[in-house]
Amino acid sequence: MPELIHNRLRMLRMERGVSRRDLADTLGIHYQTVGYLERGEYSPSLFLALSIARFFDLPIETIFSLEAFPTIDPRQR
Repeated sequence: MPELIHNRLRMLRMERGVSRRDLADTLGIHYQTVGYLERGEYSPSLFLALSIARFFDLPIETIFSLEAFPTIDPRQR
């Protein structure tokens, strides 16, 4: 069974006006990797996950989780 890491990357990027390319350039990764992460097609290494948390200045568990994050949109409840 593949390991699935849920994340809030896309939401954080959109809230802060950060493009995939800008995030990737800052982290030293390819911009397509950001897309793979956002879609759950790729699980980050611990180093990359910590680097992303540092970039957004948030605790790692605010961005990544083993369980799906609850929906924020009240229309989805």
